[in-house]
Amino acid sequence: MLTYVLRRLGQALVVLWGAITLSFVIIQLTPGDPARIMMQAVGGDDAGAADAEGLAALRTEMGLDQPVLLQYVDFVRRIVTLDWGTAYSQQRQPVAAVIGDHIGATLQLGTASLVVMVVLGVACALGSVLLPTALVRSVFQSLTVVGIAVPSFVMAIILLQVFAFRLGWFPAFGVDGWRSLVLPSLTIALLGAGTLSQVFARSIREVSTDGYVEVAQARGLGPVRDHVLRNASLPVYTIVGMLVGGIVSGAAIIETIFGRPGIGRLFVEAVDARDFPLIQVLIVLSGGLYVVATLVVDLTYPLIDRRVISPAARTRARRAPSRKAFA
Repeated sequence: MLTYVLRRLGQALVVLWGAITLSFVIIQLTPGDPARIMMQAVGGDDAGAADAEGLAALRTEMGLDQPVLLQYVDFVRRIVTLDWGTAYSQQRQPVAAVIGDHIGATLQLGTASLVVMVVLGVACALGSVLLPTALVRSVFQSLTVVGIAVPSFVMAIILLQVFAFRLGWFPAFGVDGWRSLVLPSLTIALLGAGTLSQVFARSIREVSTDGYVEVAQARGLGPVRDHVLRNASLPVYTIVGMLVGGIVSGAAIIETIFGRPGIGRLFVEAVDARDFPLIQVLIVLSGGLYVVATLVVDLTYPLIDRRVISPAARTRARRAPSRKAFA
């Protein structure tokens, strides 16, 4: 178990280091002078003719006057020590303070989206596999296809037109209690629920054909409730961690459409203002949230399936078909 945990922690650190390196490379690949570009974007066209002293001060503050290797080492140090610099497009507030003001809305949206996604995905999967009528099963299968095929911005516009503008059930924009959270979280959840439902339904069909299910049926046990669903849910548990990354990336579009002051909308504003210090930290933060989500899944997965850390259990699982063949 310790070896498994250390290996997963090592992998998580490598991914996080990759996100930090990527955010640093963005500055290096920017054509022209990043400091001058940022001054023009934040201060307007008049800032393009900024005096050399002000431009030099900004380059020194951003560390652009140092060799590339020293810039990288200093950047990693500042990320690790949470010394994230200044968000020039946000009235020169500290980056940490700006993110602290916006991250709450994104966490609310992400949590609500994940809950709705799992509920809808599991319900559609069970409906498409277990319901007795073929017509009803096909309806649930069609719902999952729609969830995957329709882009998020189209889904957002449809939900706004129907439930906000026409019916008036939910507010269209802003953050005003739980009602303002319904439409944006449902928009994100529908996209992930389609993928989750198809994976879960396919897993149920595959597990239902295993030999131990036939033995359970012969003994009069409930195969779906007691034997199939637990094992069929293992791929679903894995993919939920991966979908968290989609929630974080999808928040940029959804928060902009619904006018929510979250991390996604802040990222769009930072890119528009060429606020490189803020962009860099947001990239690292997005990668860090994804790493944490997948790490939690990896570390808790052995509690569901002991074969992950048990070589003996994996060996028994591989030999099981040969034993059934000779039975």
